[in-house]
Amino acid sequence: QVQLVESGGGLVQAGGSLRLSCAASGFSFSFNTMAWYRQAPGKQRELIATITGSGNTGYVDSVKGRFTISRDNAKKTVYLQMNSLKTEDTAVYYCVRVPDYWGQGTQVTVSS
Repeated sequence: QVQLVESGGGLVQAGGSLRLSCAASGFSFSFNTMAWYRQAPGKQRELIATITGSGNTGYVDSVKGRFTISRDNAKKTVYLQMNSLKTEDTAVYYCVRVPDYWGQGTQVTVSS
């Protein structure tokens, strides 16, 4: 079955960096578009980055220039490199196989 397992979340100070990883299994990873969503307390889930099987990427304006999504098809893993983190980036981050499977989420907390 499809499984998406995120890792790499944690507590970081504003201005710091984190790299999230999502290990995928149970499907043909290289053919699927993957995405990262996040949900902050009291807010709706927000799509922040996508990457196609061939590596084309897209970002929401609020993370452009700070976050980078990438993938390693051989390792069946998608990454989210997050730099220059802000307190407003605090959220649970989810890895998604577009459009239908979600990981369990990993907490990112950015302190001031």
